[in-house]
Amino acid sequence: MRRVILTAILVLTTFAPASAEVRILASPGGDVVPYMKLFALMKLSGERVVIDGPCLSACTLLLSAVPRERICVTRRAVLGFHAAKLVDGKGRKYSAGELTRLLTATYPPPVRAWISRHGGLTSKPIFLKGRELAALYRPCA
Repeated sequence: MRRVILTAILVLTTFAPASAEVRILASPGGDVVPYMKLFALMKLSGERVVIDGPCLSACTLLLSAVPRERICVTRRAVLGFHAAKLVDGKGRKYSAGELTRLLTATYPPPVRAWISRHGGLTSKPIFLKGRELAALYRPCA
């Protein structure tokens, strides 16, 4: 468990902690498992999460783990979503329809509705930002 947490911290080196908050400045995503473990720890910590830049791919699972009232967004915040992919030992990527459906179901209903309105999750990323994002998550004070 300690190794996974350390890996998650190394993967997420673009998270900048502040007093009683975590600030996401830029996260390209990656393997879902370390992100989910880190976000579970963030949920338990009680810290506020400030999305202050791109939060892409697995980073968006933050929305599934941390309560909405503890998340805020800046004008620079961008959430990038796409379908899940599996990668084999040789680096080949495969679509993962059932995993995509499972992960999508974990997002809060307003986020799932936005994803649906934008054609669902496919291999092509879709981006939630600006007024649409501010309508779903409160601006940071």
